[in-house]
Amino acid sequence: MIIKASASTLRRTRWHQYAVRFFFGGAITAIAGLIAKHYGPELGGLFLAFPAIFPAAATLAQQHEEEKKKEKGLPGKPRGILVAGAEANGTALGSIALAAFAVLFWLTVPQINIALLFPLSIVLWLAVAIAAWFLRKRIHLFHRPRRTTAGAPV
Repeated sequence: MIIKASASTLRRTRWHQYAVRFFFGGAITAIAGLIAKHYGPELGGLFLAFPAIFPAAATLAQQHEEEKKKEKGLPGKPRGILVAGAEANGTALGSIALAAFAVLFWLTVPQINIALLFPLSIVLWLAVAIAAWFLRKRIHLFHRPRRTTAGAPV
């Protein structure tokens, strides 16, 4: 799957779909706050790392892809599932990068000025996210299923 930005997705997204994403994000943040209040900020912070809007984002990505295919008279369900899977893959890679951000921040916050630490942590997050994406792409290239003469995976 080729990753690209598309403004057409913004036009297809309805206001209530943004509201669902906002709700999920707010709900997860509120739950993390309650956990932090009861069990302490270390545990609560772990829950803030949860990709809060992922369930809504994956569902909406699948729906948009299915609608696009149906407009062309094609079955959209298989492609929608692939798009939702790609969304999950990106979320997992982003979560790995977010963990790197959190570890750097947690280990160095007592020693480094916070005004410098935030940009450093963001650069680390970006570097880890890009490296994880390229590594996943490289591993995927080596593990493609063999094809028979009919084109079906073996």
